[in-house]
This record gives sequence, C-alpha cells and structure tokens, in this order.
Amino acid sequence: VGFKLILLRMRPLTDEEFRIFFAKLAKYIDRNIKFLIDRPDEEYCFRLHKDRVFYLSVATMKKAAAVERDALMSLGTCFGKFTKTKKFRLHITALDYLAQYAKYKVWVKPSGEMSFLYGNHVLKAHLGRITENTPRYQGVVLYSMSDVPLGFGVTANSTAECRKLEPTAIAVFHQADVGEYLRSESQLFGGEEGQRAGDEEEPEDNFAMAANH
Repeated sequence: VGFKLILLRMRPLTDEEFRIFFAKLAKYIDRNIKFLIDRPDEEYCFRLHKDRVFYLSVATMKKAAAVERDALMSLGTCFGKFTKTKKFRLHITALDYLAQYAKYKVWVKPSGEMSFLYGNHVLKAHLGRITENTPRYQGVVLYSMSDVPLGFGVTANSTAECRKLEPTAIAVFHQADVGEYLRSESQLFGGEEGQRAGDEEEPEDNFAMAANH
C-alpha cells in the first residue's frame, strides 16, 4: 500500500517528457546519455516528483515505499525541473553527471572564477581553455584550471570565434554554478517558495538576444 501511495506522486516520465528532458540533457552530454541508462553496477531510472526529475537506483526507489508521500521531498539526484510551460531546466545538482560525461568543456581562469560563481557570464578575458571545435550555443561544463567542476553554461561563440573576441565580450552564457548551493538553497531543495521560484523560463531562450548586444 505504501509503495502505491508513493507512486501517486513519483512516476515514470511520459514519452513527451522524456523527449524534452533528453533533448536538454543531450546538449551537454550528447550520446553519453546511454551511460546513465545502461549501467554495469545496478539498474537506475528517472522518475518525476513535483515537476522535478530524479535519477536513482531502482533499489532506492523501492525503499522509498516506507516514506509517507507528503513527506517525500527528494530522492536520488535531482537533474532539474519542468517549468509551467513544460520546458525543462537543468539544475546545478546534476553537475556531477554532466561533468563526468560532458562532450565540450570550458576552463575558467582564477581571475574569473568568483564572478562566475556569483552567477555572471564568462568573459573572453576569463577564458582559460575551451574544447577544440566547440560550436556556438553549445552546452558546456565549466571547470577551474585545476579541473574542478564549477557549473555549466552555453557558448556565446564557437572556439574559432572566441579567439577573435575582445576581452570584455561574453564567451559563455551562465546557466548554473555551485554557488547556487548557498544563494538558492530553497529553489534547489524544496518548499513552496522554491517551487514558485523555479518556475521562471529557461534563460537560454534569451541567449541569441544577449549575444547581439
């Protein structure tokens, strides 16, 4: 009975939800999505709970049957949230998996780390390295020069275009950073305030507009 009650709130994604979710995920890890689904250690799955998509082992999901449905706030790793308009927004809590399987990467100079961790875009002056042949508007994971994952974003220019940019030009649009664990805790980990705050539209909708200013 308890397990059935949990499933009233936590359920598999529909085909359309999977399409939207995987399309967003593929912007960062491309075909490496397969490594999240076909794991050699144990069976994992994606589940939807209060508009948020969670990644967890099937064994953990079954243990959740002991939790009252109204008390369940989080389970496994939250990858992000569907907005009211059914777009999907990746959360910083997915960074460990994005960093592990990212196809394109950007390294931020020490002089630009703090700015990025306060939610700002990465300027050309702060660009340390970038994966060769990275396209424009490509999802990238950002690292410190010592390979510590800092967050993720979307390139404002391709690798070739970045070489020609002025120092003050935007190289990477900010999407999420680890500083959010302090700045936006309520949005990441539940509560009605966090639910409402997380309903804003996906910022990448405005990337092209920002690039032209």
